[in-house]
Amino acid sequence: MTRNTVQRATAPQAVGHEMCQLISELYPICRSITGDGVRQTLKILQQHIPLTVREVPSGAQVFDWTIPKEWNIKNAYVKNSQGDKIVDFRKCNLHVLNYSVPIHKKISLEELKAHAFTLPEQPDWIPYRTSYYKEDWGFCLSHKVLASLAEGEYEVCIDSTLRDGYLTYGEYFLEGQAQDEILISTHVCHPSLANDNLSGIAVAVFLAKHLSRRSSTYSYRFLFTPGTIGSITWLSLNEARADRIKHGLTLACVGDSGPINYKKSRRGDAEIDRAVLQVLKDSGEPFEVNDFSPYGYDERQFCSPGFNLPVGCFMRTPHGTFPEYHTSADNLDLIRPDCLNDSFSKCSSILQILENNRTYLNLNPKCEPQLGKRGLYGSVGGTTGGKARELAMLWVLNLSDGHYSLLDIAEKSAISFEIIKSAADALLQNQLLEALPRD
Repeated sequence: MTRNTVQRATAPQAVGHEMCQLISELYPICRSITGDGVRQTLKILQQHIPLTVREVPSGAQVFDWTIPKEWNIKNAYVKNSQGDKIVDFRKCNLHVLNYSVPIHKKISLEELKAHAFTLPEQPDWIPYRTSYYKEDWGFCLSHKVLASLAEGEYEVCIDSTLRDGYLTYGEYFLEGQAQDEILISTHVCHPSLANDNLSGIAVAVFLAKHLSRRSSTYSYRFLFTPGTIGSITWLSLNEARADRIKHGLTLACVGDSGPINYKKSRRGDAEIDRAVLQVLKDSGEPFEVNDFSPYGYDERQFCSPGFNLPVGCFMRTPHGTFPEYHTSADNLDLIRPDCLNDSFSKCSSILQILENNRTYLNLNPKCEPQLGKRGLYGSVGGTTGGKARELAMLWVLNLSDGHYSLLDIAEKSAISFEIIKSAADALLQNQLLEALPRD
């Protein structure tokens, strides 16, 4: 094995570990749909990519929604009558109902239970719960701890603020040769939850770093927004330019060990949907593809009927289908470097298809040209996979009538896109094809 081969073999795993390091750095931060936790998160991401941080004031109208008041929290706890902390926000930021209003008083066990959230089916885990748009307060704790509490008086304290401020999101625009854009979006509002969605944040960041080192036809827009309200805000502020988005992926839950699961765009047969399916088929690994539904992550905002953008959702195990979802068990042990790398690699391959999916015109359309005299038989790609590449050349020549793209040809021939692209490159170099302008 040559030195370059060793580098190619080890580099992807190194990327997976680098993503884990970023996730570990972000994991302790208490995030919400607004507040300093989001700002702190985006500031760390700025160490990796030149992210622009944008802020929209509370009270601003974004379509049918209003930017809420900004929430921040310093501390929270529950103490028993002996002064022992039985719930401590500083040990686990999931302990507080996210967006809880401030409170400091003594209450009975009965009242405490009325504001307590547990998981009886998973008695050792702490749930993640929110109250973004209804003022309330509460504590999340393990069912085992709640069941162990004795009758008596309890001191409850939530040192938080809920006042006019801003909704904060991050945006990174990577200009390509064309104004047409590929969108990569991910939500940044969850506190200490690793797979949902620090994994999506990490993969998006490393995709941005990867693409920044390459020349691209498309421009790329990376959005790091609070879930739902963030994408609605971006669309409201950028309605006039949203039609530049020609393809898009929302990334979530991409670090666990489950197979890739993709939810199609609302269109169902958009180029992004077909490119994802091609990559998953070419991988030879298990996967699942589902039709669009209006429930999920921010893809449902981009796919709303007034926009109908071609944006799908790229996941591993989908939200709500793994037991650790929205619990303290969605911790750093749940994500794996090799799975993060696999998600990163497959997303990179999808983007490569979109970049390279051209339509060609056969310049020798009357019968197939003599490939042997041009050295194209038995030479393209060496001996490994040579027959597949020869067959790919015949497919490319036959279907390059100005109507079929390389992705069309890969789908019809059941040959991997990579081999179809390699065949087209060889034919182009031998003046047998002409690349047509992109639409």
